[in-house]
Amino acid sequence: MEDLRTLDDGALVGLMKQGRQDALGEVVRRYRQQVARVVIGMLGNTPEADDVGQETFIRFWNNMDAYTHDARISTFLTRIAINLSINEIRKRKRKQEWVSSAKAEAGRQVIDDTMSGQYEREHIEAALRMLDEQQRAVVVMRLIQGYSTKETADMLNIPLGTVLSRLSRALDKLRLSLKQLDAI
Repeated sequence: MEDLRTLDDGALVGLMKQGRQDALGEVVRRYRQQVARVVIGMLGNTPEADDVGQETFIRFWNNMDAYTHDARISTFLTRIAINLSINEIRKRKRKQEWVSSAKAEAGRQVIDDTMSGQYEREHIEAALRMLDEQQRAVVVMRLIQGYSTKETADMLNIPLGTVLSRLSRALDKLRLSLKQLDAI
């Protein structure tokens, strides 16, 4: 049996196309650190980064026919790793938007409950005034005006994550303020 460590990338790919999984093992050994650096750079050191790193090599194996020898294996693997990382980032954003939507609905429910008689309108207005203007702007646009998180971010010219963090902090402050106003 030949020593795969002595073979060049082209020979390894040839063996992989013949179904030799040990050749894939050698590719993984050679390039796993490079793929890990790319993926961790894109996603951070998370469990998802490990999954994307593994998926990179699986995709390489499954798409052997798409590999052309005009690009080095490292370049091809980097491209796969970046594309999979971008997909993961998009998946995170969709999940974050879903979570923020659920939080916004809960926040709307807090405001609706308070408006429906638990607190008077002036208590709500007083609680809103206790928020700093950045948080107040997010609450008003997101919960009272009903704009989406993305629309709010675009209109305020701030990142989506900033809208989410301001909304979360504002809701915590509103709950506390409303409890304190109710005690007065």
